[in-house]
Amino acid sequence: MKSVLFVCVHNSGRSQIAEAFFNYLAKGNLRAFSAGTKPSTIVDPTIIEVMLEVGIDISEKRPKALTLEMIEKADLMITMGCGADIGCPARYVKTEDWQLEDPTGRALEQVRAIRDDIKARVIRLIEEIRLKDD
Repeated sequence: MKSVLFVCVHNSGRSQIAEAFFNYLAKGNLRAFSAGTKPSTIVDPTIIEVMLEVGIDISEKRPKALTLEMIEKADLMITMGCGADIGCPARYVKTEDWQLEDPTGRALEQVRAIRDDIKARVIRLIEEIRLKDD
């Protein structure tokens, strides 16, 4: 099974959104995980709210610290503002960086826009992975 690891700083927003959309949309031989370089203690409540708006409940998710084991298991790592060039250990596997704004402290409309941007990127990523596997 191909796996994608989404990494952001706190694993409380962007990477949680990406993991949830990926697993919801991929269904099949693809799987996503997420982690943070400096994980928060909870998933941002605004993130939980905007994901519920699109029918995905991530209220039971908890931020996780990025580990070498996670990196080794991943076929692809997507970084999301974790500072890959200065401290994110993203160099161990094929890595792509998505320049995304941090939703922390943003207005609900801005968080929705970030969520929708992530969803569009995840859809493209799933399509790219499946095309390569065919």
